[in-house]
Amino acid sequence: MSWLTIDPDHPFGIDSLAYGAITIKGGSGPSSPAVRIGDAVLPLHQVCGKLSPEHAQLFDCPNLDRLLAAGPDSWRAIRLAVTDWLTDERHRDIVEPALIDLAAVEVVLPFTVADYVDFYASENHASNVGRIFRKGAALLPPNWKNLTIGYHGRAGTVVVSGTPVVRPCGQRPAEPATDPVETEFAPTDRLDLEAEVGFVVGVGSELGRAVPLADFDQHVFGVVLLNDWSARDIQFWEYVPLGPFLGKSFATSISGWVTPLSALTHARVPPVPQDPAPLPYLSGSGVPGDDAARPDSPGSWNLDLRLEVHLNGQLISQPPFAGMYWTAAQMLAHLTVNGASLRTGDLYGSGTVSGPHPDELGCLLELTWNGATPLSLPDGTTRRFLHDGDEVVLTATAPGPGGSRIGLGEVRGVVAPARVSNQSPPP
Repeated sequence: MSWLTIDPDHPFGIDSLAYGAITIKGGSGPSSPAVRIGDAVLPLHQVCGKLSPEHAQLFDCPNLDRLLAAGPDSWRAIRLAVTDWLTDERHRDIVEPALIDLAAVEVVLPFTVADYVDFYASENHASNVGRIFRKGAALLPPNWKNLTIGYHGRAGTVVVSGTPVVRPCGQRPAEPATDPVETEFAPTDRLDLEAEVGFVVGVGSELGRAVPLADFDQHVFGVVLLNDWSARDIQFWEYVPLGPFLGKSFATSISGWVTPLSALTHARVPPVPQDPAPLPYLSGSGVPGDDAARPDSPGSWNLDLRLEVHLNGQLISQPPFAGMYWTAAQMLAHLTVNGASLRTGDLYGSGTVSGPHPDELGCLLELTWNGATPLSLPDGTTRRFLHDGDEVVLTATAPGPGGSRIGLGEVRGVVAPARVSNQSPPP
């Protein structure tokens, strides 16, 4: 129990201790790493020098980069130390004066994003996309159950929760029925959200050496919520033959708080059955040094995260992450199997999280069946795709000890009008 007065049902209690980076509202000082506890934040550089000086250099910086690079032994030691600071009355005189009300700070991008990869790991989502666009053909691409399909995005357009999302412009079909197809340059009129979970890499890897399943938690520090905004008309005009590009690269929003994997041990659940069995590097069988068959190995569990999607304050979907076909460890193993190296701050997304039921779909493409069936909101309005001024908020919780729930923060974004609306690119 913490000496702080915290509601036992608060999503950011002592069992969470999510990390982020903050600035003081109205101040001129630099950002600094912090831990969230209840409705307060604890700037780590103010306390660590007094109570854990051996770790102080990790927080004398503007964000979590040094902490991420420090590795699992430091991650564990610091989490134990912060827990001790907030639960042992001996530290109260030092810690309590350093706490800042959450409303007094601005949460900034928590780490420097090195590379960004997005996967396509939900069978429900991929099958629905097949039903919408692959009429008369197999629902899934032929390789979908053999490998974790993904694409490289733009790290420079990953933004923190609360950053406005400007409606993108691009090339799209004007008259699809013509031959050749007539195109136009215009703002997207099919702007979509994608409810995803992102994984934050702490420790990098050697170029030319694959990361096995069992080493997942030696490299991945924690979890963020992620909204991979999508311009569907631009996307589906450009994605053949090389995949997503401008329809995705304009903005990706992440939560400002990174939940460490160590806070999610009670959220571990068995992965869904995979048929056909994946190759050894994705199953752990026959790979020297990989013990993915162990019950506690990262290759042997998924995470029971319950996502919620809110549009203009109204709940429209509750996607379940536990049903994802590919696990986070498999995604990392596939990302590196060709020898691609990891860097501190690498971020990879799960792809849209969708469940089997209509109220568990993680994007408007599915919720409206590509606009064919408008989504009716509780306030009486309807949406096919997002309008200017719409606000999308993603939240999630996970099981904690003793039946509690741990919060994973939120991803909030408001759609801003396009900055270019003419029929040709700006000069």
